[in-house]
Amino acid sequence: MEKFQTLRSGVVPLPIENVDTDQIIPARFLKATTREGFGQNLFADWRYAPGGQPKADFVLNDPRYQGHQILLAGQNFGCGSSREHAAWALYDAGFRVVISSYFADIFRGNALNTGLLPVQVTEPELQALFAAVQADSDLALTVDLRAQTLRVPGRAEPIRFGLDAYKKECLLSGYDDIDFLLSQESAITTFEQHRPWIF
Repeated sequence: MEKFQTLRSGVVPLPIENVDTDQIIPARFLKATTREGFGQNLFADWRYAPGGQPKADFVLNDPRYQGHQILLAGQNFGCGSSREHAAWALYDAGFRVVISSYFADIFRGNALNTGLLPVQVTEPELQALFAAVQADSDLALTVDLRAQTLRVPGRAEPIRFGLDAYKKECLLSGYDDIDFLLSQESAITTFEQHRPWIF
């Protein structure tokens, strides 16, 4: 995975609650065996008309938000089935952070395993962020993973967010679970050499 330390980016607002994994990536696109290529079908049923033409009124087709790496989503994002492809699609589409007031637990785990950072804020903080983006489509947020803060222009104090310490270390180092184990090879070898053996 790519290392994640600090990100400053514009924001794509998606003020819809209870977005499930089938809406994020419809089941008919789950035939691939690698993580690449899912981004083009992210939110496909909302993003494209039946003939494949982009819908002008969907936020991902709005030129004001092109290239932004932070998705601002409504409460209970990533609910529904446990498909990891939802996180893959978001990451493949260029997103590195999703902000919401609540994430489904399985989606949160899949996101972190993919290198996608789920930032959970309070509902009032979420609504304030939606209002700020609506007022200024060029608004840029700064996510500092090491400090676990979200800085918002015009706000005196940063928003703080929680994160599992192990997953934080993996993101900072660019490790998946196997990479982390390999990084501990020396400590594991030392332990094995010095632990008492019972036969």
